[in-house]
Amino acid sequence: MVREPPGRLSAARFLMTWAVTAVAVALLGPLAGLLWAKTAPEVTYLIVQGEPLLADPEGQGPIGVDARFALIALAAGALCGIAAYIAGGRVGHDIALLLGLAMGGVAAAYLAWRTGHMIGLGDFQDKVRDARDGATVTGVADLRAKGVLVFWAVAAVAVYALLELVVRRLPAGDRGKPGVGEADEVGGDEFDLESAPSGGDVDGRER
Repeated sequence: MVREPPGRLSAARFLMTWAVTAVAVALLGPLAGLLWAKTAPEVTYLIVQGEPLLADPEGQGPIGVDARFALIALAAGALCGIAAYIAGGRVGHDIALLLGLAMGGVAAAYLAWRTGHMIGLGDFQDKVRDARDGATVTGVADLRAKGVLVFWAVAAVAVYALLELVVRRLPAGDRGKPGVGEADEVGGDEFDLESAPSGGDVDGRER
């Protein structure tokens, strides 16, 4: 039976790690969307010929909605990066985990956007349909700056990579214990614990 080299993954395990990570991260998207919809500032729309237009495109409302989404995505991405590092970060898993974080982060952000936007959308559309020209209605959460959809993935990958760089984990099975024939240190000097034969000193003389 051919064993895998230490620190390397088979293709099947690589794909499995990638897929499980991506799915696990993506499933957090709707929860983030609910949080975004509940905490996003209100945005006022002006009805013009039956169409809702932003009453104040440069106001605090539209900008705040995008900013709130960006903060939630960055925080969620950072937490995903930390969780992936703690739960599955071992030598050989890094590339698969990073790919899963990137793909799952993009999917999670998209799901968060669509979920948050759907909350209250039916009532908003009814109000727009019944409103007269010149009337104002309060809209639902929506993104204008679509670039923030990559924030989740970027934060997750960046935090994972930063932890990998700073913590510098030892390979599995290597916890600093000297093996046979490896050097150890006593009193600041290095010597080989296995170099001296039993019953004699380092020079080979009998005691």
